[in-house]
Amino acid sequence: MTAVSHEPITFDVDAAEGFLRMFHIAHPEAGPVGPRLARVRDEIAETGSYRHTAHELAYGARIALRDSGWCTSGVPWRRLKVRDLRGLRNAAAVAAECVEHLRQATNGGEIRPLVTVFAPDTPTTPGPCIWNEQLIRYAGHADGSGDLRYRGFTDAVRALGWQPPAPPGRFDLLPLVVETAHEGVRLFTVPPDVVHEVALEHPELPWFSQLGLRWHAVPVISNMRLTIGGVTYPAAPFNSWFVGSEIGARSLADENACGVARSVAEALGLDTSTERSLWRDRAVVELNRAVLHSFDRAAVTITDHHAESRHRLSWLRSRQRHSGNRPAFRLDPAAARRARTGGPARFSPAPAETTRPHSPVRLAELLRRRVGGFDD
Repeated sequence: MTAVSHEPITFDVDAAEGFLRMFHIAHPEAGPVGPRLARVRDEIAETGSYRHTAHELAYGARIALRDSGWCTSGVPWRRLKVRDLRGLRNAAAVAAECVEHLRQATNGGEIRPLVTVFAPDTPTTPGPCIWNEQLIRYAGHADGSGDLRYRGFTDAVRALGWQPPAPPGRFDLLPLVVETAHEGVRLFTVPPDVVHEVALEHPELPWFSQLGLRWHAVPVISNMRLTIGGVTYPAAPFNSWFVGSEIGARSLADENACGVARSVAEALGLDTSTERSLWRDRAVVELNRAVLHSFDRAAVTITDHHAESRHRLSWLRSRQRHSGNRPAFRLDPAAARRARTGGPARFSPAPAETTRPHSPVRLAELLRRRVGGFDD
């Protein structure tokens, strides 16, 4: 095994104390904060960090999601389910529980907001990280098909051993990429049975379904680090549900993504020879209508951008003043690059044999065994 390199962790004691005071104010039933602060100071002095209680972790994750701006309207953040999996550091375990997150979040179409928290960074052992921007993303291929936002990521995972279907398609699922300090980078195929996709049709245009468009049901953000009271959890995937325009306007219509606006406009008989005809605008409207109609017809939770605008204005009015002591989901530049270009690695490369893709059968076996058998 090659040696790994990572930045030393300098712990922020003030952040810990600020968060704990915040938690105890919100939860008077937890008792006075003084004894808890004393225990945490002792733990930090001894180990260089401290461990949140289950209640502190859940509260911090909920506040972080509420304040992040990613929490779509209607999400009951106080009842948000937080999956505490801080004992998991191995890549296979993380990948398997990401699959389980998808399964629970999909919930038959009635999307359930979740946060799954894996092992934190500590002064001696950094936590795992997930390269993917979302657990479900579609590949971008050299022939121009697929989601071109992830062309670089697709090339990178192909270099690591992933083989796309032959011939490549518009909606090929990218593998999960999980990196750990002791294993390096590993790839895992996402089992298709946990990916709930909605075939898109239009409420008034019968030909629309012949375009063969579809999209996955659950947006699980997976490359943001969760910071609570000075403790950083580099892998903490979370989800709410889609805003329709995220799919119709940003993912499907945009020429830098799936680029289907022109084919929709041509099918509508619009003049695409000049931008002054506003053919893009009209195509995007029909795409957004198709997305909302199709998700509603499939009984999959979704919201529209008008409802979300009202929610966002309300959120901005009530938003807490920024403080380093408040829990937050954050995206650092290196994580953003990994999600689009497949690098740089967070740690030094591990041996080549650790980068082979793992089949859905292997992940299914791990899911059946669950947490008890992950440390083999």
